Amino acid sequence: MDDTNALIEQRKAKLAALRAKGIDPFKNKFAPTENCAEARANYAEGREVALAGRITAHRDMGKSQFIDIKDGSGAQGSARIQVYAQKQALGDEQFDIFKHLDLGDFVGVRGAMFTTKTGEISVKLTAFVILAKTLRPPPAKWHGLEDTEIRYRQRYLDLMSNDEVKNVFLKRSQIIAEIRNFLHSRGFVEVETPMMQAVPGGAAAQPFVTQHKALGCNFYLRIALELYLKRMLVGGIDRVFEIGRIFRNEGLSRKHNPEFTMLEAYQAYGDYESMMELVQSMICQVAEKVLGTLVIKHEVQITGGKIAEEALEANKTLAGAVKAVAKQHEELHLRGVEKVIDLTPPWRRVKYKDLVREVGGRDWFDVTPQERRRRAIEELKLAGDIAAGYEDFEVTGAVFEKLIEPTLIQPTFVTHLPKELVPLAKLSPDDPTTVEVFECCINGQEIAPAYTEQNDPLEQRERLEHQAGGEQQKLDEDFLVALEHGMPPAGGMGMGIDRLCMMLLGQESIRDVILFPQLKPK
Repeated sequence: MDDTNALIEQRKAKLAALRAKGIDPFKNKFAPTENCAEARANYAEGREVALAGRITAHRDMGKSQFIDIKDGSGAQGSARIQVYAQKQALGDEQFDIFKHLDLGDFVGVRGAMFTTKTGEISVKLTAFVILAKTLRPPPAKWHGLEDTEIRYRQRYLDLMSNDEVKNVFLKRSQIIAEIRNFLHSRGFVEVETPMMQAVPGGAAAQPFVTQHKALGCNFYLRIALELYLKRMLVGGIDRVFEIGRIFRNEGLSRKHNPEFTMLEAYQAYGDYESMMELVQSMICQVAEKVLGTLVIKHEVQITGGKIAEEALEANKTLAGAVKAVAKQHEELHLRGVEKVIDLTPPWRRVKYKDLVREVGGRDWFDVTPQERRRRAIEELKLAGDIAAGYEDFEVTGAVFEKLIEPTLIQPTFVTHLPKELVPLAKLSPDDPTTVEVFECCINGQEIAPAYTEQNDPLEQRERLEHQAGGEQQKLDEDFLVALEHGMPPAGGMGMGIDRLCMMLLGQESIRDVILFPQLKPK
């Protein structure tokens, strides 16, 4: 800290010296003729250019100096070019001012392009303007941040020093843009719906509460987009979508952030199968357009020996769990230190109950609820994941979430979920204990659920009342009234944008695809 304070004082002294010379770096203007990437791409010996950027390297050679400037151009969003300053060319006064520059400062430069003896494309400086003086030194001398806490709290430093991190967020922007392009090409209309809601509906989640002073009542930050988008179907907008922020007052983990981005889309006269086609086609198009491939490679932090240890340990506890673990590692497609996800269609389809039977036993759905709970706790070792008050479907849900979902590395549509899990979907005609629903799982986590939407207002009311547990204030009466005006049969889907970006961009934590993830205040 003392070293940092000393550097700050040195930089403040340089700023004061510049101002004493009548130069205020924060009042200057400069108009570049092009960016660094364009200058390099259109190189011609002696061509005059005007460029601007942040100084990332500074080499003092006495009567000459070299600096590197970097801007936000280029494929990685961080093109760099070298600038050569000579005392003889600039004159004593300007060269002295040039020596007041520090790493991190912003500068505008003018000069002619040339190539050094080592083959480095450079600009021979004839004039420059200081555009911003940084008072704090850059992190780790531009070699990247290693302190995770600083990376997340001060993301701007992470972006400054880690080109790979910057590229992740540039790619995220492209992914969202391509999602919009895809949906617009299919006739979907983008809308915006309220973030503050009187009744938080559309999901089973704990909301954040806020107060509207003018209206004198509480509102809730939305936990889903669904119910307002379905009102659009009632109103006659047959294909509708929204990409928006969702807020859930729940825990933080590698897969969860309390504030996240969700896509929801609804299509009149569709069903869960048409949504399968939509999800598969959209993700494949996004991957091809943004990444240029359907084969996604992730670095994995696990060795062959570790895999064997995990499989052996599982074998000691439960044969069914062994099969799940073995399947997971088989699907990892380990090649050196890479995990490979192949998005090439068609994607696998499998029923929820069939997957549960593979782990819990072929008779899992035939035995009593008490036996299912006993197996889950004693044989599957899920005591810490099953609360005392869990209903029977929640016990089975814990088995799926903890032992099955993490093994679904390759794209998989898990279909026909228990009706209790999804009260907004239609019952399956061939099995009324399940609903016409799928969860699209990739990379061991749910990416997108989708339904054949329930449009029977009487059935919908009954199931929402059951979910609310008799608490009338939890019912969105306005939504139920809208359904009574008639909603066409429809398919609907939701997609976690952050988890999609994790999968496509090879990131193993949601914090690495959210610019400013939620952290506990210092």
